[in-house]
Amino acid sequence: MCGIVGFINQQADLTEKKKIVNAMMDTIIHRGPNSSGEHVDSGAALGFRRLSIIDLEGGTQPIYNEDGTKVITFNGEIYNHQILREQLKQAGHIFKTHADTEVLLHGYEEWGTELLQKVRGMFAFVIWDTKTQTLFGARDHFGIKPFYYAQMNGTFMYGSEIKSFLKHPDFVKELNTEALKPYMTFQYSALDETFFKGVFRIKEGHYFTYHQGELTIEQYWDVKDNEQNMTLEETVDLIDDTVLKSIAAHQIADVEVGSFLSSGVDSSYVTSVLRPEHSYSIGFGDESYNESVQARQLTDMIGLNNTSTVIKGEEAFEMFPRIQYHLDEPDSNPSCVPLYFLAELASRDVRVVLSGEGADELFAGYANYGFYTRSKAIRVFTQGLKKLPKRARYFIASAIKNKQFHGSLHLYTNLAPAEDFFIGQAKVFEEAETLSYLQPKYQTSPTVKQIVDEQYRKVIDRSEIRKMQYLDIHQWMPKDILLKADKMSMAHSLELRVPLLDIEVMRTAEKVPTKYLINEVNTKFAFRQAASRHLPEEWYNREKIGFPVPIKDWLREEKYYKHVRQLFSQDFVREFFNQEAILRLLDDNYAGVVDERRKIWTIFTFLTWYQVFFIQDGSKPAIAQIA
Repeated sequence: MCGIVGFINQQADLTEKKKIVNAMMDTIIHRGPNSSGEHVDSGAALGFRRLSIIDLEGGTQPIYNEDGTKVITFNGEIYNHQILREQLKQAGHIFKTHADTEVLLHGYEEWGTELLQKVRGMFAFVIWDTKTQTLFGARDHFGIKPFYYAQMNGTFMYGSEIKSFLKHPDFVKELNTEALKPYMTFQYSALDETFFKGVFRIKEGHYFTYHQGELTIEQYWDVKDNEQNMTLEETVDLIDDTVLKSIAAHQIADVEVGSFLSSGVDSSYVTSVLRPEHSYSIGFGDESYNESVQARQLTDMIGLNNTSTVIKGEEAFEMFPRIQYHLDEPDSNPSCVPLYFLAELASRDVRVVLSGEGADELFAGYANYGFYTRSKAIRVFTQGLKKLPKRARYFIASAIKNKQFHGSLHLYTNLAPAEDFFIGQAKVFEEAETLSYLQPKYQTSPTVKQIVDEQYRKVIDRSEIRKMQYLDIHQWMPKDILLKADKMSMAHSLELRVPLLDIEVMRTAEKVPTKYLINEVNTKFAFRQAASRHLPEEWYNREKIGFPVPIKDWLREEKYYKHVRQLFSQDFVREFFNQEAILRLLDDNYAGVVDERRKIWTIFTFLTWYQVFFIQDGSKPAIAQIA
């Protein structure tokens, strides 16, 4: 696990290139505090920061091929590198290290882009061909590892974190005015272009080549529709076997591996199988916001160690600017806060942790996939209606849309086309509502429908649940869930691995019959049955609650209310918002007239992020002062 940076420029001299790439590397030293390395030639500068996990002595990058004509820098882990290494040795390749990095390099030499069909892991890497002056790079199937790029003033630059670009003299820092409006609805940076104008992401499951000023991007993987006719027992056997093998693959390291443990089924499943020496949990004091209580109950029951801590509101607000700094872009998902502190806690003991991300998207764990009622009678009735032809289902859905009766939301979301109502796992402001808060300059951007339809168009013939999963896998997961998982863990030089979000687990999930994804009994039905082989019922059947964060309480506590109000009152805020409107929203919330905590938190997050990167210079901010 590491961080990579670099740029292609034929003009600058070698001394200047080395100086720039080292400044870029220094900006992401938290991603790799153990060592650094660079390759600089007339065409390119590649930089690398290392967090030593595998081949502790010999895995330093950059790594070169046998004749020195190709050079690689790599961020991530390849879990099947030993198998691929043997194949490449038989093909005649000579290895200098035991690192998985070198497998990618020789694999690209041997197989070209077909390498990406063979690897199992999380990755963002580049290979520079010094002969052809061509840069090749790729990002893993799901976007577990971040990968940004920009083309400015004759320079192509890339990196694991946007903040490294701030050190390049050709980078022009400018706010992307189109990013704010969709962010207000989605809670995260929802466009392919980031909040920094001209900075884009390499999408999940894509690779690129850059040659003579031309950038070409291609997709190498996508979710398949491969549902199989299996019994429940066959489905559960397949899921459990795949998960166990994935956890075994993900625990390979030359350092100790721990795990994050919440009250939910996913991390509990991983931890109970992994049985690490250390597991970690976090909470906020009150039991309703403290998952560490249930986590300790589980580890006591199955005989494992658990380390937990309690976060105070003051700590959260003090560190909030630093959290946004590490995220690179504003993300108002409240779980960013506990995740930041959880990663810091784990980093005191270990360099690697396993976590439970991915199961909800792959196996349908979210309530808004159509699980909006506790009434089993309504759920059974709805399952019957779902067997009707598509046209009949859509007709019933249109007839009950906007009707209010017991079970109406559950019925509608199970019968309507997904594209008519589902935009993903977060919805803060209604799109029309943003117009009363945003200044006119920031009201022009792609619509929410345009953003989600980009994905829906690709899966128009799939079932509604498969459509929703597909959207989340390509929108919510890489731009929110995985981004915060990577950035919050790497802020503390901690490698976070996600064994439930693995290409082999995905292939299993593609086969699961829809009726075993979500049904009248529960969300993530078959997955929970697999977890039941390792967990007590209280854990494998527990309702999903996410990372509980007490922002409602914070925003009604005087000192935090005043802190937020002071930010909302600053002059620069008028550039973006109707200042009177957002202050009124905050005041009404504080008075208990309304509960608009998520809207306030979303605005607060953006303004904090903007302060860090634009009011200030984008350097690591000091701890905020709470009066």
